[in-house]
Amino acid sequence: MTVTRFAPSPTGLLHVGNIRTALHNWMLARKVGGRFLLRIDDTDAERSREDYVEGIRADLAWLGMAPDSEVRQSQRGALYEDAFAKLAAEGRVYRCYETAQELDLKRKVALGRGLAPVYDRAALALSEADHAAKAAAGERPHWRFLLDYTAPIVWNDGVRGPQSFDPARLSDPVVRRADGSWLYMLPSVIDDIEMGITQVLRGEDHVSNTAAQIQMFAALGSAPPAFAHEALLVGSEGKLSKRLGSLGMAQLRESGIEPGALVAMLARLGTSLPVEPLTDRAALLERFDLATFGRAPARFDEAELARLNAAIIHQLPFQDVAERLPEGMTEAAWLAIRPNLDRLSDAQAWWQVVTGPLTAPAPADEDRAFLAQAASLLGELPWGDDIWTRLTGALKQATGRKGRALFLPLRLALTARDHGPDMLALLPLIGKEEALRRLHRT
Repeated sequence: MTVTRFAPSPTGLLHVGNIRTALHNWMLARKVGGRFLLRIDDTDAERSREDYVEGIRADLAWLGMAPDSEVRQSQRGALYEDAFAKLAAEGRVYRCYETAQELDLKRKVALGRGLAPVYDRAALALSEADHAAKAAAGERPHWRFLLDYTAPIVWNDGVRGPQSFDPARLSDPVVRRADGSWLYMLPSVIDDIEMGITQVLRGEDHVSNTAAQIQMFAALGSAPPAFAHEALLVGSEGKLSKRLGSLGMAQLRESGIEPGALVAMLARLGTSLPVEPLTDRAALLERFDLATFGRAPARFDEAELARLNAAIIHQLPFQDVAERLPEGMTEAAWLAIRPNLDRLSDAQAWWQVVTGPLTAPAPADEDRAFLAQAASLLGELPWGDDIWTRLTGALKQATGRKGRALFLPLRLALTARDHGPDMLALLPLIGKEEALRRLHRT
């Protein structure tokens, strides 16, 4: 069974880049009837916050991506300790003492000599007596994972194709801080093994992490999952932007973006498939394929999202939105105004066009007699769903008016707008009595 995971750190709110990763992992699993898991990477006790955890859950629920199960790294310390002890016993992790300033100096020296700026493994030369002396002096070590330099690290990436890394050009990654807390790399591997993760799909900024983690899987006696690294999102201007990195779900919800619109856009952003206003998740899943993912940065355009949002709203059935519509709005009213909405909140203004009160602009002098005649004819005509067609037909015959001269004065008098929903659907909703009152008022 395919098992994927989304592993956010609750140190802030999710943004569109995070959600795109979560969505693609959800789709990867759901397409083949697999499982999608949520792992809260909350080992950073100082920066992790419970309200961010709740926000992550709420955002996934809003987008219809509820995970099949959830784990939290803060509750899995014993699991990490056991694996760490195994690696320590086998000499695959080792103690180091360099400060950040010392490491920065080492990198600069290496670069100045034309060498790769990787850790020089100086700590491996320390004897047990050296370690004892440092401990006596109050120095506590951080721990690095010892990479195996004997063979290249290779894998067939689901997006990038065959990958090969020379481990000697990678620094042995720090896996544990001097205070005993964990960094991302090793707990993630331990969790992926324990959770049975079969596929890891994440951003291309993790490619070098994957190279090191593949050796960690081997050191822990486990085959690695299949890895795929998708291109990162950039703004419409073609580069990473601060706004894109902070564009959260709360902002999108408040601006009237429908979850279906965001899903439809992010599902195909960065692929060769067209972004379409698809509300059917099955249709999105059917064509989801890592083979369609490109290597070029994926452009996120808020204007395109707004257009897609309007197109999605124009498809929403009444039962899906009834609880969010103004009180009293019927299905007929929804179907009438739906084509004119950019966001659902706009429904309130159009519903007021039906229910009133309205302040219509004063008619042009040449239209006053015409509107009075319209009121007279409307009072005589039998009311029905086709009343607009019969009213305008009778007025055309009686006055000779046609086109804009016929329709615009009527629309302005009846709706106080010069554009809007089809009057064929709108006039029956306004009702005969109210329509006559609006025509006589002018």
